[in-house]
Amino acid sequence: MKVILLQDVKKLGKKGEIVEVTEGYGRNFLLPRRLAAPGTRENINDAQQKKEANQHKAQVAKDEAVLLASQLKKVELTIPVKVGEGGKIFGTITGKQICDAAKEQYNIILDKKKIETKEAIKGLGSYEVIIRVHPTITSVIKIHVVEG
Repeated sequence: MKVILLQDVKKLGKKGEIVEVTEGYGRNFLLPRRLAAPGTRENINDAQQKKEANQHKAQVAKDEAVLLASQLKKVELTIPVKVGEGGKIFGTITGKQICDAAKEQYNIILDKKKIETKEAIKGLGSYEVIIRVHPTITSVIKIHVVEG
């Protein structure tokens, strides 16, 4: 019996997959618990169309991420900070400060959770920061910390 999984089922498959199961398992366990739908032609066609649509959306998102990453490589942010003795700044530069500077200077909206610094930025100077645009795509922007 062919069924289309409506939820992830352990040791059977993931949501949206079309799998072959025994008659009893499908009729007595999967269908009553709404874990699967019967594998009729209409349901199978719908499942395949949804799968293709999801793949298309993922490809479009990846293409947009590539464009954004190429634009971010040109970005150089200047962050003014208060400075104490010896050129040390008060605190460190955070992801939120970087996001605010990007929005203010270039009108680019970044997610502070997707900003990675190699080390804590605790002094004046130029630094490189990694931005995760997509799970597989990253970009590097330059940050100039200046006294202000």
